[in-house]
Amino acid sequence: MPALPASAPSNSSWRRHASPASAALSSPPKSLLLLLPVLLLLLFALSRAPDLAFSSTSTAAVAAAHSSYSSGHLRPFDCYASPQASPVVANLVEGVPHPFFYSLADMGTLPDRPHKNIARLLKGKRFRKPDISETIQGLLGGEVGRGGPPGGVVVDVGANVGMASFAAAVMGFRVVAFEPVFENLQRICDGVYLNRVRDCVVVYHAAASDRVGNITMHKVIGRLDNSAISATGAKLAFKSNEEIAVVVSTIPLDEVIPDTERVLMIKIDVQGWEYHVLRGATKLLSRTKGEAPYLIYEEDERLLQASNTSSQEIRAFLSSVGYNDCTRRGTDAHCTKE
Repeated sequence: MPALPASAPSNSSWRRHASPASAALSSPPKSLLLLLPVLLLLLFALSRAPDLAFSSTSTAAVAAAHSSYSSGHLRPFDCYASPQASPVVANLVEGVPHPFFYSLADMGTLPDRPHKNIARLLKGKRFRKPDISETIQGLLGGEVGRGGPPGGVVVDVGANVGMASFAAAVMGFRVVAFEPVFENLQRICDGVYLNRVRDCVVVYHAAASDRVGNITMHKVIGRLDNSAISATGAKLAFKSNEEIAVVVSTIPLDEVIPDTERVLMIKIDVQGWEYHVLRGATKLLSRTKGEAPYLIYEEDERLLQASNTSSQEIRAFLSSVGYNDCTRRGTDAHCTKE
């Protein structure tokens, strides 16, 4: 487990002239006092996680998984070649049948206003259960899982820090994830290590779309789960947060997922860009009933309008490829070919 870095002294001239005794008597920074118990509790959680089923990892298995999904335009992201983000604040998720770790990308304002899950960790509690994690495990544990592994891939578009990806991976399912925000991608890499799922998770540093290329997306500082292709969509819920424009790669799912691959489920949460993701998966979604994946996508009309699409346009497209059974569950639509 990566160690939290020690806070750097704030005044180098003081350090030159202060005696060792006075330095030893100086009080530590408040942020260090907060992060020290976080580290201790995290190590405690890691040591008391017998209910996690860790899958074995081999270099050959990882290489095979990556080569299966490499397109001619973009290669999977290599977590082991990426700079390690720090500090790492991670914990098990509460209340799911198959527990897993995920790592926080947004930690709030330390030390005064930490993320709610940091406050939970300091109280000895697990991270709050994400709704999508419970949904994914419920579906894969039932009819959608078709008896469970071996075989079967879950595609996670807009993976954020992996709450859906790891919910599936710790059950033994293979996962192909897409995440364009680099800070979130580093946290997915944390989860790959912590959950021991290196051999079954392939992740792309890209936005899934309907064409190969590049696009400008808008990253919301402090709420990286709300970053979006549309500047308006990114700022809808967090108008006061700073927003930064970054260029990211785009690739269609049809360019990545082989025609022979058995895809059980596609989950899409991309802040209004859902229509373009679906258009880029036309071949995949056109598979026959029984072979076509179960589909979950966010259907937020305000976000869709910010990207110049609508729920009606999405439903019409899905009907054209055979998805005629769609129901709303909260802000998500669940679609099948029934």
